[in-house]
Amino acid sequence: MSDSKESTVKYFDYLTKIWSSVTENEVESVDAAAELVANSCASGGRFYVFGSGHSHMVAEEIYIRAGGLAFVKAILTPELMLHEMPNKSTYLERLDGYSKNILDLYKVAAGDTLMVVSNSGRNNVPVEMCLEAKNRGTKVIALTSLSHSKHITSRHSSGKLMYEIADVVIDSWAPVGDAAYRLDGIDADLGPTSDFTGIGIAQSIIVSAVDKLNDRGIEVPIFKSSNMDGADEYNDKLFEKYYGYWK
Repeated sequence: MSDSKESTVKYFDYLTKIWSSVTENEVESVDAAAELVANSCASGGRFYVFGSGHSHMVAEEIYIRAGGLAFVKAILTPELMLHEMPNKSTYLERLDGYSKNILDLYKVAAGDTLMVVSNSGRNNVPVEMCLEAKNRGTKVIALTSLSHSKHITSRHSSGKLMYEIADVVIDSWAPVGDAAYRLDGIDADLGPTSDFTGIGIAQSIIVSAVDKLNDRGIEVPIFKSSNMDGADEYNDKLFEKYYGYWK
């Protein structure tokens, strides 16, 4: 086996070990999160998902895609994503008072469930989003790295971290700093895992929530791949019903 292949196998093993930590420890938390989502969907609410920076990929992953639940609304504000300018989202994520405006814009309310994704769970926007959502009566899920969060302090004036606010906390099991894989001769950490586990966790919540809704006899709107024959017509009906207006 060449050195490059050996490195690949070792990193695969590293990922497998972290994912195993999720599967061994987070079943109850994922199920509790799915119950909140199912309750919101069953009562006419929505499942909102937000993440800043790279964490936005978890929100985008379960939004309007094949196998996706039409009750999901991703909060994808461009200024908090990464495609406009390096570090822009990093700086904006540390601003006070921004989250209320976002939740107002998306009309997040009591009866909805909101999942906020942040590896550190320390910055102003995600912390305030959890606090403001709770004030509205919205159920809050925090998807975060407890290893990281418990080694740092909050940047928010409340002094709180996301995991101290949410109704349900799911640990991504990402290590402190997220990137923590080491190669000999490289003086930097590699291979961040928060989005790897975060996406798997998010899809697990969707699958479990759909199962719960189906058990209640509730019609569950699921998108099909637009690259399958007849799917465009099927999906267009869901777009019109669930996204033809903004709740």
